[in-house]
Amino acid sequence: MKLRKQYKQDDTLSLQGIVQVGEKTKELLMTIKPKQIAVIKHRDIDEIAARDIIRCKVKAVINADVTMTGSYPTKGPLLLLRAGIPILEITYPSFKKFYNHQVVKIHSFKIHVENHQIPYSIFTEDKYKNLLKTSYENLPSNLNHFIENTLQYAQKEKDFVIQSFEAPTLNVRIENRPVVIVVRGKEYRNDLLAIKDYIEDIEPVLIGVDGGADALLEHGYQPHVIIGDMDSVSDDALLSNAEIIVHAYPDGKAPGLERINALGLKAKTLSATGTSEDISMLLAYEKKAELIITLGAHSHMIDFLEKGRKGMSSTLLVRMKIGDKLIDAKGVSQLYQRKVKFKNIWPLPIAAMFPVVILTYVHPGVRDFLYIYWNYVKISIF
Repeated sequence: MKLRKQYKQDDTLSLQGIVQVGEKTKELLMTIKPKQIAVIKHRDIDEIAARDIIRCKVKAVINADVTMTGSYPTKGPLLLLRAGIPILEITYPSFKKFYNHQVVKIHSFKIHVENHQIPYSIFTEDKYKNLLKTSYENLPSNLNHFIENTLQYAQKEKDFVIQSFEAPTLNVRIENRPVVIVVRGKEYRNDLLAIKDYIEDIEPVLIGVDGGADALLEHGYQPHVIIGDMDSVSDDALLSNAEIIVHAYPDGKAPGLERINALGLKAKTLSATGTSEDISMLLAYEKKAELIITLGAHSHMIDFLEKGRKGMSSTLLVRMKIGDKLIDAKGVSQLYQRKVKFKNIWPLPIAAMFPVVILTYVHPGVRDFLYIYWNYVKISIF
């Protein structure tokens, strides 16, 4: 088995590759190809981004921001390192020296980009462990600020959640039907796989929140509705004939509409505070869904800090309003992985032999063969 390289601070890398550049990691990952080098500007690389980078099979990551600040615990950098993907940290001004499809060489503590030599520092597991310890020390203070921010904004946003809003008309019927909402959160792909039997048996309404629509397509499901600001969903998903709802700001501005128009598609807008996943849950609720099942939804402080949000006021209020109609299936794939036991499979060979026995009994040719063979055995023995 090939051992994973354990990088140290004084290690020098020697590799070459084509770069793909993007200030927003989730947009970059929609175009990057295997074995390319990702050049990003991502402070505190979160777990979702890291897993997607690994899925894209990139050769290395060049980060023009602080890979991990120690403000809160995140697994993202560790996942990359354990997948054998080195992380090189550079200064932000150097970020502007890169462009898509450029060939770069990394050698002798420098990134050779055309006529420039950009110094870098390598992010190591030792550095991760030290920052993780710091993040846990900072956790009580961060939790305090997070709660205060949540309560402050909850006071401002409560009217929108409390009152019914005018939901756009949909072609798909939601009333008295279960709804599965897939959000681009931790383990959302595995969670979707875990409830495969439920989806196939019950046939619920499927709503993809931005990149959640791609997860539905990857598993062979056609999303009925796609809702979000359209920054992390693929063109293939948008062109899948799903109904599209663009999440607009409270003032009515909807930057995501530009992309929809560029694709020649039609969409409806929904102006609201909060996150797109909050709006999708409220939409299902206002349409009188029988049950609302969420996969990958953000539900705690670390989730929201990784999204760059300092509170979760709208999410808290929405969950309070929906009440027992909501089933949060996040992490269901990690709940239980059943092992095959001998006592459960021993009947299988017996069942497999049953048709052979029946065939032997009813088929005259088989009976004659066994009769002749048995006589031969008796003659040989006696």
